[in-house]
Amino acid sequence: MIRRTFLALTTALAFSAPAFAESHSADIVDTAVANGNFTTLAAALTAAGLVETLKGEGPFTVFAPTDAAFAALPAGTVEDLLKPENKDKLVAVLTYHVVPGKVMSTDLTEGMKAATVNGAEVTITLEGGAKVNGATISTADVGASNGVIHVIDAVILPPM
Repeated sequence: MIRRTFLALTTALAFSAPAFAESHSADIVDTAVANGNFTTLAAALTAAGLVETLKGEGPFTVFAPTDAAFAALPAGTVEDLLKPENKDKLVAVLTYHVVPGKVMSTDLTEGMKAATVNGAEVTITLEGGAKVNGATISTADVGASNGVIHVIDAVILPPM
């Protein structure tokens, strides 16, 4: 019985270790794309010309809205932002989701302000679960080779 349990644990660890290591070898963009829930974000990053930046050395902290978060925006918003003539607006929105440095969930504190790449600040709240500008962090600390991703349930918009 003990031998069988030990073998099962050893096998499980052997198969999980490469997957864990592999998730950290991919950069932020590749990690998000591999997840499958960030196709709109990936398309927006491409349209904004930010893919190479987020594949760079970093480190970066990205508050990544899911496809469902983008779908929750008013009808036509995403399509409008993806138009070439609105590239500056798109860049402003996307860079508002990125904080320079690697900020793990354990680093977050109530009322914390963090300067984004956009230049404006986001506010972290912890009551009722971690949130950034009111968007719930549904999955925290997704590691990447050049930073960390925190999955959020809404698109946060920079102050106008």
